[in-house]
Order: sequence, then structure tokens, then C-alpha cells
Amino acid sequence: MSVIFSRQCEYALQAVLYLALKPAGTMISIKELTKKLGIPYHFLAKILQDLANQGLLRSMKGPTGGFTLAHPATEITLFHIVEAVDGLDFLNTCVMGFPDCSGNNPCAVHSQWGSLRDGIHSMLVHKNMADLAKEITKPEYKSS
Repeated sequence: MSVIFSRQCEYALQAVLYLALKPAGTMISIKELTKKLGIPYHFLAKILQDLANQGLLRSMKGPTGGFTLAHPATEITLFHIVEAVDGLDFLNTCVMGFPDCSGNNPCAVHSQWGSLRDGIHSMLVHKNMADLAKEITKPEYKSS
């Protein structure tokens, strides 16, 4: 599990990236996603349905159904997925958990976390699924 995001968010990022590698409008079944990515079926089904309910994915039932991106991969950023799944509290809270941490009352790592947080925010906002699809080298994403 990552340091910042939940397992649910990690799986959402992985699944959306996999979908971004497919031709626009191609429906991919949960069965294919779970097989390729090694994510538990029922857990992934809930994640994808939540993303569909939030307008990031489209879903279709039936034998030719599945999931596809609801928008072009260039328009879906890491930020959109993280916001949809985990929310953005990590951008506004103290990394050490102090409720009163601020510029006026900083914790021991306040300024360092602020710099890291700003860098993370920038990456999330500026990296879209099309960018990531071009950069991915993991074989499970490249095979059809």
C-alpha cells in the first residue's frame, strides 16, 4: 500500500490506466481487469461502479458490457481519480496528525511536508491518463 493513498485508490489508478491504454469506447470487463491486474473481483467492481457514478467511467451491463473511460484520457488526471476515491484531505492536513498545525503553529516537519505536498499536488494535477499510458512499461498493461 502506498504511503499517501488507500489500497482502493491505488486499484482505481491502476484500472483507469489500463482502460486508458485501450481504444476509446472499448468496453473492458471486470473479469479481464481482475485477471490482468490481480485485483479482487468484488473489490474492483465496487471501485469501478463508484468511478462510474462520479462520471469518470461509463459502464454497460451484459455479455459485451464492461467499463470504459467517460472522457478522453487526456482529460482525466490523477487528481480526478484521487479526489473521487480518497478525497483531498492529505493536501490540507498535518502529516503528523496535529489538528492545530499551521504556519503560525507548525509541527516539526511542517515546512518539509508543505514542499512535498505541493510537489505531489502538482504531479496529480498535471499528469493525465494519456501521459501515463505513454510512459507505462509494465507488461500486464501492454498485452491485450
